[in-house]
Amino acid sequence: MALIVVMEDDAGTRTLIASVLRKEGHEVVSAEDGAKGLALVEAHPPDLIISDVQMPGLNGFEMLAAVRREPRLTGIPVILLTSLQERVHMRIGMTTGADDYITKPFRPGELREAVNAQLHRRSMQSAVQDMAVDVAVRTALEVQTRELSRLYERRLAKALSERWPSGDGSAADERFVEATVLFVDIPNYAAVSERLSGQELAELVKRFYGSAGDTVYLFGARHMQFIGEGLLAVFVDAANTRSVSHGLRAVRAALGLADAARGIRQYIDEHFPARALPRFEVNVALHSGAVTLAHLQDPLHDASAQLLPVGDVVTATMLLQKQALRLGWSIAASLSMLRAVAGAVEIGQRAVLQLPGRSASLEAAEVLALTR
Repeated sequence: MALIVVMEDDAGTRTLIASVLRKEGHEVVSAEDGAKGLALVEAHPPDLIISDVQMPGLNGFEMLAAVRREPRLTGIPVILLTSLQERVHMRIGMTTGADDYITKPFRPGELREAVNAQLHRRSMQSAVQDMAVDVAVRTALEVQTRELSRLYERRLAKALSERWPSGDGSAADERFVEATVLFVDIPNYAAVSERLSGQELAELVKRFYGSAGDTVYLFGARHMQFIGEGLLAVFVDAANTRSVSHGLRAVRAALGLADAARGIRQYIDEHFPARALPRFEVNVALHSGAVTLAHLQDPLHDASAQLLPVGDVVTATMLLQKQALRLGWSIAASLSMLRAVAGAVEIGQRAVLQLPGRSASLEAAEVLALTR
């Protein structure tokens, strides 16, 4: 049977993959990160590589690039492991040399099917090479490659469309007539990332978002999720927070995020004094209105449903954050949101903003501090 190298930093997932493949009769060697996995591949070129994308040190993309640069390794098929929420990873992986992807969590049957398909494909290619294939056969292989690419696109589109909430909604969706949405982003993330190693950047982001997540949770967010390098949170009134409105709790969280950014600037000054890094800043936006937390069931796996905040307020908040960056405001809030916390918040400049793609303007103000 085949020799398969598995790279996965999660011990439980690594054990599961190895167990499934060994039951199929394959020889499996595994590593907890990309660097150790690459060393295994270079020492004993396998028939197949299965690699997680997000790993410490050398990530899945970097490992894949190293394999494709080495002539004696470049033909080894690679299956990437990622999550459906990280669909950008699928597209990057498939366009930079990966042969297939599996979304986590996965069922053992899905893993077996993907592995068998790649091993079968490799054996067919070896047979073709041994037969000194003519141009027509090579053309057929190119057509097959294009067809596999189209198949990937169809799989991805189907998965996303089935996960997306229907216009009718469902009984499990949570609808809030009034909620406050907070969105925070790091505008200089790309510039900072150019001057730090992957490990250094990961540590920096973990420090900020570890603190940010604690802050948002502390002030009673009903839901929070990462979007790119940004964090989206939804605050609603609940039995244990009714004495403090969702708007005021969101403002307190926003001010806490600004404080967290100041802490990161101090960390950068202490640990990277000679790097001349761009100033670490965050921009936060706040807006209130109707929000639905749509429950999305993963059609590819029997996983528990996930929540997706939807509604015009969610989109407007994310657009408002971009305007806060343009205006140089650390925290921007819509005036409609601020009316609910009148007297409790100190504001600075005001502006009437035209959000991209919207006909109606939005009145907003800079949030400076709490008045009490």
